[in-house]
Amino acid sequence: MRKRSLSAATALAALIGSVALAATPAHAATSAILPIKSAGDVVVDGVHNRVFVSDPSNGKIVVTDYSGTVVKQLTSLAGVTDLDLSADSGTLYAALPKSDAIVAFDTATATETTRYSVGPNPAYLTVMDGKLWFGYGTAVSGGNIGSIDLTDPEHKVTYAQDTVTSWFSAPMVDGAQGTLVAGMPEQSPSEMATYDASSGTLTRLAHGSVEGSGLKELAVTPDGKDVVVANSYPYYQGVYKTADLTADGQYPANAYPNAVDIAPDGSVAAGITGYNEPDVYVFKPGSHTSVREYDFPSTSSGGNADLLANGALAWAPDDSRLFAVSYNYDGVYRLRVLDAPTKAATVITVEAPSTATRAKQLTVKGKVTSKVALPAGLKLAVTRTDLESPNGKALPAVTVKADGTYSFTDTPPAGGKVKYKVAYAGDADHAAGSGTDTVEVSRAKPALTINNNGKVYSYGKDVTFTAHLGTTYKNRTVEIWADPFGSDKPKKLVKSGKVNSHGNLYVTLDLKRDTKVTAKFAGDARYQPRSVSSTVGAKVSVSTSVSGHYKAKSVWNHTYYFFHKSKNPLITTKMPYYPGRKQKFEFEVYYQGRWYPGDPAYFALGTSGVSKVTITGNHSQDVGWRFRVRSSYINGSSGDTVNSTTHGAWKYLTFTN
Repeated sequence: MRKRSLSAATALAALIGSVALAATPAHAATSAILPIKSAGDVVVDGVHNRVFVSDPSNGKIVVTDYSGTVVKQLTSLAGVTDLDLSADSGTLYAALPKSDAIVAFDTATATETTRYSVGPNPAYLTVMDGKLWFGYGTAVSGGNIGSIDLTDPEHKVTYAQDTVTSWFSAPMVDGAQGTLVAGMPEQSPSEMATYDASSGTLTRLAHGSVEGSGLKELAVTPDGKDVVVANSYPYYQGVYKTADLTADGQYPANAYPNAVDIAPDGSVAAGITGYNEPDVYVFKPGSHTSVREYDFPSTSSGGNADLLANGALAWAPDDSRLFAVSYNYDGVYRLRVLDAPTKAATVITVEAPSTATRAKQLTVKGKVTSKVALPAGLKLAVTRTDLESPNGKALPAVTVKADGTYSFTDTPPAGGKVKYKVAYAGDADHAAGSGTDTVEVSRAKPALTINNNGKVYSYGKDVTFTAHLGTTYKNRTVEIWADPFGSDKPKKLVKSGKVNSHGNLYVTLDLKRDTKVTAKFAGDARYQPRSVSSTVGAKVSVSTSVSGHYKAKSVWNHTYYFFHKSKNPLITTKMPYYPGRKQKFEFEVYYQGRWYPGDPAYFALGTSGVSKVTITGNHSQDVGWRFRVRSSYINGSSGDTVNSTTHGAWKYLTFTN
C-alpha cells in the first residue's frame, strides 16, 4: 500500500536531511491539530522532513513539518485516499478514486507534476522497483491490479496484471523486494493474494483467506518475506509468509486492530481502536511483547478517549519518530508525533516523605522499570530544586540495585517545597525517563507586625503605618498593601522595600475610607511567608449650614440662628458622596432643662455630596422654643459601610414673631 524501506542511498539522504532535527528537544509525544475532517493515509518524507496526510472528505492533502505545523494544503483532490512516495522521496503519489486518476506531486515544492488517468476507482497504490502498482475497480466492474512504469519515458500504464484472481473491488496493495501483496478491505473472511513482481509483471504465488475479517491495513516487511495484517478481528496483527500465506507469527496488540506500519529496520507499529487501552504498540521484529505503548490522552469536550484513525500510522525513514493521526468525539483530528518509538519506555518512580525538617537528613527511594532489561549498575541523575537553587542543583548520582530499586539520603538546606528529580538519560534500547516527588520542608515563623489596628481617624488624615519584621535568613523585603473599603477601590501595593536596620518599613496614607492595611513577607529559604493586617477607620467630613435666618447670636452658651415665624429654616449638609449614601438628620427640642429628640430621618445625598432639608410647619407655635439639628453618617444605616460613624456639629435655632 504505502509502507516501504528505502534504498541505501535514499536512507543516507534521509539521514543527512534530518540531521538538523537533532538540535530540537524531543518529547515522548506531542500533537498538533490538523485542518481535516477525515484521514485517508499518512506518509513521511525524510528528505524534506514533511508529513503528508490525505483527507478524503475535504478532498485535500495536508502537508506538515515534523512538529505538525501545517506548511501547505493541496486541494481540489476529490476523495483522495492512498499515498506513497518514490524511492528518493522526490515524488508523492496520491490515489483519486472519484476522479479515476493518480496524481504525482513534487515533494520539494508540493506542486502537481503529472496526472495519470487510470481506473475505474484507483483506490490503493504502492511504489516498488520503478513501478507504481495500484488496486482499482468497483463492485460492478470487479477489481484488479494495474501498474505504471515509472522508468518508461511514456510512463506506460498496464491494466489487469492479476489474470487469475477475481477481486470483488479495488484491492489494497503493498510490496517490497519484488513481492507484491494484495488484500480485500473489510471482507469476511479476509481475502489475500501474493505475487512475484520482480519481472515487472505479476505471477501469483498464493491466494486464500487468512484468519480474521474486516481488513483495515496490510504492510510487507522490508525483506519481502512476510506481510503483517490489521484485521478488526482477531485482536492481534497477524503475520503471514508471502510465499504461501501460511501463518508466521503475530503481534498481540489489543482489541480492534486498525493500522500497521513497518519501519526500515523491521520494527512494527500496530494500532487499534483503543477505547480503554493504549492506541499504538511498537514491537521489535518477531517479538511478541511490545517494547513501547502509547495511549492518547482525551481532548474531547466530553472526556471520551481520542482514537487512532484507520491506517493512520507512518514511520519516519530513520525510525526516530512514529507519526499517528487521531480524532476525538468533537471531530477534531491531530497529528501525534511519537518520539524514539523503538526504545522501551523507562518508568522511574520517586517516593519522598511528604514533610521533613530543614537541615535534617531524609531518605528518597524509588524504582526503575522497563519492558526491556536495564543495564547492570545503572546510574540515575538526581537533581534537587528548592528556594536556594531554583534552577536545580545536581546531587550525587544513585546506583540502581539488581531488583530495580534505589535510595539515597539528603539533608535539605532550604525549607518550603523541595523537589527531587531522578532521571535516566536513556541508551540504545531505552528512552530517557524521569520521575519527581516534592517534600514540604519546615521553615520558621517570622515575627511580623503592622500598627494602628482599630484606630479611627478624621477624614483625610495622613497616617503613618509601621511594618516591623523580625529575624529572617536572607529576605528582608516587606510589602505593604492598602485595601480601602468599597468595591470600587481595589487593593493596592503602596510600599515595597527592605526594612531598615531596626526591621521597620514605613508608609503614610491619606485616609478617606476605612482601610485594611496588610504587611506581607514572601518568605525565604528558612522562614515561611507571613502576612498580618490592621484595620483602621476613617470618618467622613460633615459640614452643616443654616440659611433663612434674620440674625445669629451667641446666647444660652451656643450660637443661635433666629427665624421669623413666617420663615422655614433651610439646613444644608455636605459630606463625601458614595453611591446610595444618606445622611441621618436629627431634630431635638429643649424643655425644662433637657433636650428631647424627635424621630430621626435619613435623606439621600446628591452626587455632589449635598443634602438640603427644609423645616416646615406652623412656626407661630414654635415662637420662644429652642431647637437644635444635627447631620450624621452612620456606618451601615447611611446606605454603605465604607467609613466610620461620624456625627456633625449641632446647629441651634429659635423662632420669633
